[in-house]
Amino acid sequence: MTSSPDQPSAGHHTPDTPDAADTADTGAAAYETIDVEVDTDGVCTVTLNRPEVLNSFTLTMARDLERFFLTDAYDDAVRAVVLTGAGRAFCAGMDLSATGNVFGLDESLVPTPEDVRDHYAEPPFQDGLRDTGGKVTLAIHALPKPVIAAINGPAVGIGATMTLAMDLRLASTRARIGFVFGRLGIVPEACSSWFLPRIVGIQQALEWVYSADILTAEQALAGRLLRSVHEPDDLVGAAQELARSFVVGRSATALGLAKQLLYRNGAAGHPLDAHLSDTLAMFHSSVGDGKEGVAAFLDKRSPVFTGSAADLPRIFPTS
Repeated sequence: MTSSPDQPSAGHHTPDTPDAADTADTGAAAYETIDVEVDTDGVCTVTLNRPEVLNSFTLTMARDLERFFLTDAYDDAVRAVVLTGAGRAFCAGMDLSATGNVFGLDESLVPTPEDVRDHYAEPPFQDGLRDTGGKVTLAIHALPKPVIAAINGPAVGIGATMTLAMDLRLASTRARIGFVFGRLGIVPEACSSWFLPRIVGIQQALEWVYSADILTAEQALAGRLLRSVHEPDDLVGAAQELARSFVVGRSATALGLAKQLLYRNGAAGHPLDAHLSDTLAMFHSSVGDGKEGVAAFLDKRSPVFTGSAADLPRIFPTS
């Protein structure tokens, strides 16, 4: 497998990926800290699997997640992703028991903003400076497929911020969510300063970050962080069924392009920007799976779409 460069927006790369097996654990040999299963509808369930330490986040888990979202997730057998945790926790945050800099950072560096902007993908910044959680969330955000968090228990620190790059968040009644960085003297990471205000609004985002409180599932729902709250035994099934409703009988190409359009154009400076990218997306989809969709509608039958999310046409300028 080959991984692709980081992408600032959803879906602009086409990694070479292996086939994913239906209803099989496709990641047991490849990953140390996550389990990966794909069902016959293409719903891929990724489970953080360090239950003995509440799925606390390590550099190995970061590498596993980044690798999955940049490689295996692009397999055409994967239509949508549901991410949850093994045991009673989703992710209890960074594992702070590591020796040295627990975040894996090179403390000998003296970076400037200009250095980081111009050379972030190069040594020594790529591995010694860049925020580990941010590399994971950029990979999640870039995937042109639905990604749903099923927050089954405590999710604090990176356990909370990694879910912000996912398209929807469902939670168990037992979930507890906290942006607790202020308690540790550090700042919100994993691109959460971009995601969180867009999801819940700047006032709510600031209150949660300032207070560093642990939120109940109902408080997170009231603050619009969550789509819905479920009984513990129902959570993952509900997330999988929601993912299935997004992808069965849908065009993977059209879905991937729609995700790009909504994320990018939601922050565009003028509706003309949206119009121009809409125009290209509509053109490419209408001459592809759109032909089958129209034919199926006229024939009163179910469509058979053949488009792939792994090779989407380019609809935004490169600069």
